[in-house]
Amino acid sequence: MKLDDIKKLHQKKYRSQLGYYLVEGEHLVLELLKAAKTHSNLIDIKLYVTEEYQQWTSQLNTDFSIIVINKKQMAHISDTKTPQGILACVPLPQLKDNTAISKQGERFIYLHEVQDPGNLGTILRTLAWFGNFRLLLSPNSVDPFNPKVVRASMGAIFHVPIELDVELEDLQSRFKKFAYLDMQGCKVNTPKFANYDCYLFGNEARGVPLNALQAFNADAFTIEGSGNIDSLNLASAVNICVYQLSV
Repeated sequence: MKLDDIKKLHQKKYRSQLGYYLVEGEHLVLELLKAAKTHSNLIDIKLYVTEEYQQWTSQLNTDFSIIVINKKQMAHISDTKTPQGILACVPLPQLKDNTAISKQGERFIYLHEVQDPGNLGTILRTLAWFGNFRLLLSPNSVDPFNPKVVRASMGAIFHVPIELDVELEDLQSRFKKFAYLDMQGCKVNTPKFANYDCYLFGNEARGVPLNALQAFNADAFTIEGSGNIDSLNLASAVNICVYQLSV
């Protein structure tokens, strides 16, 4: 792949066209190496490094293609202001098939039009930490392969099953019981919070559309707080709920 093409991978439309996304930095590349040993879809990975990383990469036990470039070239393709000098081009997984068979006991987290890359990356990190969660993303959500999301996930992007472009109205054909957050709901630390098929979380500003909640006959739950502020950050809310489902 040409360096100019790698630069284009900063944009979603070119990631879709070229079929790759970027993983940058030593920590993320090490996480990628570990994930590639157990995830068969992580193949045909191209690792671009500056001369400073030549010896480091020579010690890696990997089948990745390694291409050495200079610092100016690395600065050209990097998404960060101060590149570490190591960047991988990773094939996009096939995530369009929403009929994928889930694992035994796997829980489903649905995000409706989440927009903030940091929020999505943090949520992925939490789902990977606790394990056995599948993430469903609606259309018009931030791309999980956006470089900012990938960095914020700290490598969790390699471990969490993701389904893209899952329409809200299609959920009823897959699940029977839905839960969502609302200030007037039951407490999330009640036992019944664990008895749902799918957990709905909405856009940072607008939440989940009310008509969908009514159509699904979804049950409301709340995270109790001091009352000093009106709301929690989306990622914080999801993280608390995921913890509650995992204890």
